Amino acid sequence: MAIDKSWEKIFKDYKISSHNFDKAPFFVTAAQIKKACQNFTETGQKEVRLLCKQDSRENRPQIFIKKGLFLLPVKNGRYAIVKGEGYVDIPPIAKTQGIYKSKLDFSLDTSLVGNSEMQHLDFAYASSLIRSFMRDDTLVLTIRGRKFTPEFLFKVGPHKINVKSVQTEVDAGYEGKDQVVLVEAKNSGTQNVIIRQLYYPFRQWQTHTKKTVVTLFFEKGNDTYSIWQFKFKDVENYNSIELVKSGKYKITAQGS
Repeated sequence: MAIDKSWEKIFKDYKISSHNFDKAPFFVTAAQIKKACQNFTETGQKEVRLLCKQDSRENRPQIFIKKGLFLLPVKNGRYAIVKGEGYVDIPPIAKTQGIYKSKLDFSLDTSLVGNSEMQHLDFAYASSLIRSFMRDDTLVLTIRGRKFTPEFLFKVGPHKINVKSVQTEVDAGYEGKDQVVLVEAKNSGTQNVIIRQLYYPFRQWQTHTKKTVVTLFFEKGNDTYSIWQFKFKDVENYNSIELVKSGKYKITAQGS
Protein backbone atom coordinates (compact mmCIF):
# COMPACT_ATOMS: atom_id res chain seq x y z
CA MET A 1 0.00 0.00 0.00
CA ALA A 2 1.02 3.60 -0.57
CA ILE A 3 1.04 4.31 3.14
CA ASP A 4 3.62 1.60 3.97
CA LYS A 5 6.68 3.64 2.99
CA SER A 6 5.27 6.73 4.68
CA TRP A 7 4.79 5.01 8.02
CA GLU A 8 8.21 3.37 7.77
CA LYS A 9 9.65 6.88 7.39
CA ILE A 10 7.59 8.19 10.34
CA PHE A 11 8.73 5.29 12.53
CA LYS A 12 12.34 5.89 11.55
CA ASP A 13 12.30 9.68 12.02
CA TYR A 14 10.81 9.51 15.51
CA LYS A 15 12.47 6.23 16.60
CA ILE A 16 9.05 4.68 17.22
CA SER A 17 10.27 1.10 16.77
CA SER A 18 12.41 1.42 19.90
CA HIS A 19 9.41 2.52 21.99
CA ASN A 20 8.10 0.07 24.59
CA PHE A 21 4.44 -0.27 23.62
CA ASP A 22 3.80 -2.61 26.54
CA LYS A 23 4.35 0.32 28.88
CA ALA A 24 2.48 3.07 27.02
CA PRO A 25 1.15 4.18 23.64
CA PHE A 26 3.29 6.41 21.46
CA PHE A 27 1.81 9.81 20.67
CA VAL A 28 2.42 11.55 17.36
CA THR A 29 1.02 14.78 15.93
CA ALA A 30 -0.32 15.63 12.50
CA ALA A 31 2.49 18.18 12.16
CA GLN A 32 5.10 15.47 12.81
CA ILE A 33 3.49 13.13 10.28
CA LYS A 34 3.35 15.91 7.71
CA LYS A 35 7.00 16.83 8.27
CA ALA A 36 8.23 13.24 7.96
CA CYS A 37 6.31 12.72 4.70
CA GLN A 38 6.86 16.11 3.08
CA ASN A 39 9.14 14.77 0.34
CA PHE A 40 6.74 12.09 -0.89
CA THR A 41 5.07 12.99 -4.17
CA GLU A 42 1.83 10.99 -4.04
CA THR A 43 -1.13 12.43 -2.14
CA GLY A 44 -1.79 9.06 -0.50
CA GLN A 45 1.74 9.05 0.90
CA LYS A 46 1.72 12.49 2.51
CA GLU A 47 -1.87 13.48 3.27
CA VAL A 48 -2.31 13.08 7.03
CA ARG A 49 -6.02 12.26 6.76
CA LEU A 50 -5.33 9.38 4.37
CA LEU A 51 -2.33 8.08 6.32
CA CYS A 52 -4.41 7.94 9.50
CA LYS A 53 -7.49 6.33 7.94
CA GLN A 54 -7.13 2.74 9.13
CA ASP A 55 -10.77 1.62 9.37
CA SER A 56 -10.09 -2.12 9.11
CA ARG A 57 -7.27 -4.42 10.16
CA GLU A 58 -6.27 -4.76 6.51
CA ASN A 59 -6.08 -0.96 6.04
CA ARG A 60 -3.19 -0.70 8.48
CA PRO A 61 0.35 -0.18 7.17
CA GLN A 62 2.55 -3.26 7.30
CA ILE A 63 4.64 -1.95 10.19
CA PHE A 64 1.45 -1.69 12.28
CA ILE A 65 0.36 -5.20 11.32
CA LYS A 66 3.80 -6.63 12.06
CA LYS A 67 3.99 -5.04 15.52
CA GLY A 68 0.31 -5.53 16.47
CA LEU A 69 -0.50 -1.80 16.57
CA PHE A 70 -3.45 0.39 15.72
CA LEU A 71 -4.09 4.13 15.60
CA LEU A 72 -6.50 6.22 17.65
CA PRO A 73 -7.12 9.98 17.41
CA VAL A 74 -6.98 11.51 20.90
CA LYS A 75 -7.23 15.20 20.08
CA ASN A 76 -7.60 17.30 16.97
CA GLY A 77 -4.21 16.77 15.27
CA ARG A 78 -2.86 14.25 17.80
CA TYR A 79 -2.83 10.44 17.60
CA ALA A 80 -1.96 7.50 19.84
CA ILE A 81 -0.24 4.43 18.38
CA VAL A 82 -1.48 1.61 20.59
CA LYS A 83 -0.52 -2.03 20.93
CA GLY A 84 -3.48 -4.41 21.12
CA GLU A 85 -6.75 -5.29 19.41
CA GLY A 86 -8.34 -2.21 17.93
CA TYR A 87 -10.94 -3.89 15.75
CA VAL A 88 -14.13 -5.91 16.09
CA ASP A 89 -15.23 -8.65 13.70
CA ILE A 90 -18.47 -8.21 11.79
CA PRO A 91 -19.62 -11.85 11.71
CA PRO A 92 -21.41 -13.05 8.58
CA ILE A 93 -25.14 -13.65 8.97
CA ALA A 94 -25.70 -16.98 7.29
CA LYS A 95 -29.45 -16.90 6.92
CA THR A 96 -31.91 -14.21 5.91
CA GLN A 97 -34.58 -13.75 8.56
CA GLY A 98 -37.20 -13.58 5.86
CA ILE A 99 -39.20 -10.97 4.02
CA TYR A 100 -39.74 -7.72 5.89
CA LYS A 101 -42.81 -5.85 4.67
CA SER A 102 -42.35 -2.09 4.67
CA LYS A 103 -44.71 -0.19 6.94
CA LEU A 104 -45.21 2.35 4.16
CA ASP A 105 -48.31 1.92 2.00
CA PHE A 106 -46.54 3.36 -1.05
CA SER A 107 -43.23 2.68 -2.83
CA LEU A 108 -40.18 4.95 -2.64
CA ASP A 109 -38.98 5.63 -6.20
CA THR A 110 -36.17 8.00 -5.19
CA SER A 111 -34.55 5.42 -2.92
CA LEU A 112 -33.60 3.41 -6.02
CA VAL A 113 -31.40 6.18 -7.41
CA GLY A 114 -27.71 5.73 -6.54
CA ASN A 115 -25.90 3.32 -4.26
CA SER A 116 -24.79 5.21 -1.15
CA GLU A 117 -24.64 3.92 2.40
CA MET A 118 -26.77 6.84 3.55
CA GLN A 119 -29.63 6.22 1.14
CA HIS A 120 -29.78 2.50 2.01
CA LEU A 121 -29.93 3.37 5.70
CA ASP A 122 -32.61 6.00 5.05
CA PHE A 123 -34.66 3.45 3.14
CA ALA A 124 -34.38 0.93 5.98
CA TYR A 125 -35.50 3.59 8.45
CA ALA A 126 -38.35 4.85 6.23
CA SER A 127 -39.56 1.27 5.88
CA SER A 128 -39.44 0.99 9.70
CA LEU A 129 -36.89 -1.84 9.63
CA ILE A 130 -34.69 -0.01 12.15
CA ARG A 131 -37.65 0.51 14.48
CA SER A 132 -38.70 -3.13 14.12
CA PHE A 133 -35.18 -4.44 14.74
CA MET A 134 -34.96 -2.35 17.92
CA ARG A 135 -38.60 -3.07 18.83
CA ASP A 136 -39.14 0.64 19.37
CA ASP A 137 -41.80 2.48 17.36
CA THR A 138 -40.87 5.79 19.00
CA LEU A 139 -37.51 6.18 17.22
CA VAL A 140 -37.12 9.34 15.12
CA LEU A 141 -34.10 10.70 13.24
CA THR A 142 -32.34 13.35 15.35
CA ILE A 143 -28.58 12.95 14.72
CA ARG A 144 -26.55 13.11 11.55
CA GLY A 145 -23.11 14.31 10.51
CA ARG A 146 -19.90 15.36 12.19
CA LYS A 147 -19.40 16.65 15.70
CA PHE A 148 -16.55 16.94 18.19
CA THR A 149 -16.37 14.78 21.29
CA PRO A 150 -16.30 16.08 24.84
CA GLU A 151 -13.39 14.97 27.01
CA PHE A 152 -13.50 11.38 28.25
CA LEU A 153 -11.13 8.76 29.62
CA PHE A 154 -11.09 5.09 28.70
CA LYS A 155 -9.04 1.94 29.01
CA VAL A 156 -7.61 0.06 26.04
CA GLY A 157 -5.68 -3.04 27.01
CA PRO A 158 -3.65 -2.07 30.11
CA HIS A 159 -3.47 1.59 29.10
CA LYS A 160 -5.63 4.61 29.91
CA ILE A 161 -6.21 7.14 27.15
CA ASN A 162 -7.71 10.60 27.39
CA VAL A 163 -9.70 11.88 24.41
CA LYS A 164 -10.81 15.45 23.86
CA SER A 165 -12.33 17.27 20.89
CA VAL A 166 -11.98 14.49 18.32
CA GLN A 167 -14.21 14.73 15.28
CA THR A 168 -16.74 11.90 15.04
CA GLU A 169 -19.43 11.07 12.56
CA VAL A 170 -22.51 8.87 12.74
CA ASP A 171 -24.44 8.00 9.61
CA ALA A 172 -27.68 8.36 11.56
CA GLY A 173 -28.86 8.64 15.13
CA TYR A 174 -32.42 7.94 16.27
CA GLU A 175 -33.94 9.02 19.55
CA GLY A 176 -36.90 7.31 21.15
CA LYS A 177 -38.71 7.55 24.43
CA ASP A 178 -36.11 5.48 26.31
CA GLN A 179 -33.08 5.14 24.06
CA VAL A 180 -30.77 6.71 21.50
CA VAL A 181 -29.67 4.46 18.62
CA LEU A 182 -26.46 5.33 16.74
CA VAL A 183 -25.72 3.71 13.38
CA GLU A 184 -22.48 3.17 11.49
CA ALA A 185 -23.32 2.17 7.90
CA LYS A 186 -21.18 0.50 5.23
CA ASN A 187 -21.74 -1.03 1.84
CA SER A 188 -21.43 -4.81 1.63
CA GLY A 189 -18.38 -6.92 2.39
CA THR A 190 -17.20 -5.57 5.75
CA GLN A 191 -15.34 -8.21 7.76
CA ASN A 192 -14.12 -6.02 10.61
CA VAL A 193 -14.22 -2.39 11.66
CA ILE A 194 -12.21 -0.25 14.03
CA ILE A 195 -14.00 -0.16 17.38
CA ARG A 196 -13.45 3.59 17.57
CA GLN A 197 -16.18 4.19 14.97
CA LEU A 198 -18.69 2.71 17.40
CA TYR A 199 -17.09 3.62 20.72
CA TYR A 200 -16.36 7.34 20.32
CA PRO A 201 -19.93 8.30 19.29
CA PHE A 202 -21.25 6.01 22.05
CA ARG A 203 -19.22 7.87 24.67
CA GLN A 204 -19.98 11.23 23.09
CA TRP A 205 -23.76 10.93 23.15
CA GLN A 206 -23.78 9.40 26.62
CA THR A 207 -22.76 12.82 27.91
CA HIS A 208 -25.85 14.43 26.39
CA THR A 209 -28.58 12.05 27.54
CA LYS A 210 -29.56 9.80 30.41
CA LYS A 211 -31.31 7.46 28.01
CA THR A 212 -29.72 4.16 27.00
CA VAL A 213 -27.30 4.65 24.08
CA VAL A 214 -27.26 1.75 21.59
CA THR A 215 -24.78 1.17 18.75
CA LEU A 216 -25.69 -0.53 15.47
CA PHE A 217 -23.63 -1.53 12.46
CA PHE A 218 -25.63 -1.54 9.21
CA GLU A 219 -24.80 -2.97 5.80
CA LYS A 220 -26.63 -3.23 2.47
CA GLY A 221 -25.93 -6.32 0.38
CA ASN A 222 -27.18 -7.07 -3.11
CA ASP A 223 -30.82 -7.31 -2.06
CA THR A 224 -30.56 -7.63 1.73
CA TYR A 225 -30.20 -5.31 4.70
CA SER A 226 -28.07 -6.53 7.61
CA ILE A 227 -27.95 -5.08 11.13
CA TRP A 228 -25.65 -5.92 14.04
CA GLN A 229 -26.25 -4.56 17.53
CA PHE A 230 -23.19 -4.17 19.76
CA LYS A 231 -22.80 -3.14 23.38
CA PHE A 232 -19.95 -2.23 25.70
CA LYS A 233 -20.06 -4.28 28.89
CA ASP A 234 -17.84 -1.72 30.59
CA VAL A 235 -18.50 1.85 29.46
CA GLU A 236 -14.90 2.87 30.12
CA ASN A 237 -13.30 -0.14 28.42
CA TYR A 238 -12.73 0.15 24.67
CA ASN A 239 -12.24 -3.62 24.34
CA SER A 240 -15.41 -4.64 26.21
CA ILE A 241 -17.44 -4.62 22.99
CA GLU A 242 -19.65 -7.64 22.29
CA LEU A 243 -22.36 -8.58 19.82
CA VAL A 244 -25.93 -8.52 21.17
CA LYS A 245 -27.91 -9.67 18.15
CA SER A 246 -27.99 -9.47 14.36
CA GLY A 247 -30.39 -9.97 11.49
CA LYS A 248 -30.51 -9.95 7.69
CA TYR A 249 -33.68 -8.99 5.85
CA LYS A 250 -35.22 -8.48 2.43
CA ILE A 251 -37.56 -5.49 2.27
CA THR A 252 -40.67 -5.55 0.13
CA ALA A 253 -43.49 -3.08 -0.31
CA GLN A 254 -46.87 -3.80 1.20
CA GLY A 255 -49.04 -5.93 -1.04
CA SER A 256 -46.11 -7.41 -2.97
